[in-house]
Amino acid sequence: MKFGILLNHEYPMSADVSQKLKDLVTMTQAARDLGFDSLFGMQHYVSSLATLQPLPLLSHLASHAGGMEMGTGVYLATLEHPVQLAENFATFDHLCGGRLVLGLGAGYRRNEFDAFGVERSTRWSRLAETLVLLRALWSGEEVNHRGRHFEVVEHRLSLLPQQPQPAIWIGANAEVTIRRAAKMGGDAWMAPPNVKRRWAKGHLEIFNEELVANGFELAGRRRPIIRELCLAETDAGAAAVEPYIRAEYAEFSQYGIESWKTMFDDLSQKAFLFGSADTVAEGIEDLADGGFDEFIFRVSWGELPVERAIETMQRFAEDVRPRFETSRIHATTSHP
Repeated sequence: MKFGILLNHEYPMSADVSQKLKDLVTMTQAARDLGFDSLFGMQHYVSSLATLQPLPLLSHLASHAGGMEMGTGVYLATLEHPVQLAENFATFDHLCGGRLVLGLGAGYRRNEFDAFGVERSTRWSRLAETLVLLRALWSGEEVNHRGRHFEVVEHRLSLLPQQPQPAIWIGANAEVTIRRAAKMGGDAWMAPPNVKRRWAKGHLEIFNEELVANGFELAGRRRPIIRELCLAETDAGAAAVEPYIRAEYAEFSQYGIESWKTMFDDLSQKAFLFGSADTVAEGIEDLADGGFDEFIFRVSWGELPVERAIETMQRFAEDVRPRFETSRIHATTSHP
């Protein structure tokens, strides 16, 4: 079982971004020293929050990351040309020592598509075509592609990734889009943080079933899920960070997702991993029983002090992770 950190790099407009960058370096070093396996960034454009873009940010952090994998959770591939995407992330794969995990998403916020002049209704067909082109470009062979959205004829990349083919994970949070992610041959479904545990487990089964139905092998695949995480000595102690995460989830209402306001309390009970070491370990065990074998935790929201986020990371490394280092080896390797 693997455990990673999803950095939060979206802040209130009044935030001191220079100080936040220093905090992100501190968190990266802490994750490295505490033995986390991976470090991820996320992406949005024209947001109501001050948002550091993930590719330059992760490039800045690469020299502090040690041996951790580095990736995106998720990158808005539908707003970028596949050649640019392939060249940029091939470069980053070299910067991070061949440890790239490229998490891609189709996007959902209308203002992002409007800003780029991209028709939102085409986002999943654009993503599917992007995956085809990415893999062709990263093969090193000359590409001859004429598709619905892109034409790349008699071209090959100037730089290939250090890895032969970096893993491509697909973010999706509805049954229809999870099935699409499987049909297009995503190496993994990157399950989002804001879905309940029972839903996540059931839809991982759907993703696996769709892979098999489309002729893809299940063996060797990773099964990641993002979770909001806060650890304290007691469950009540962990609940003290609720104002920070509640304020961030309220931002979803800016993009037509009013339901988050009413769903927050339910999510905090059935999706978030907030509480004592025993409570958090129980939640991880439940998800692992459903097949997930890689947990990527977001431990910071908005103006939460970096010291509180690192406290969660330390408590996890000391009090939770040791429970899973040997006990789940057989379950995670044998699950279909």
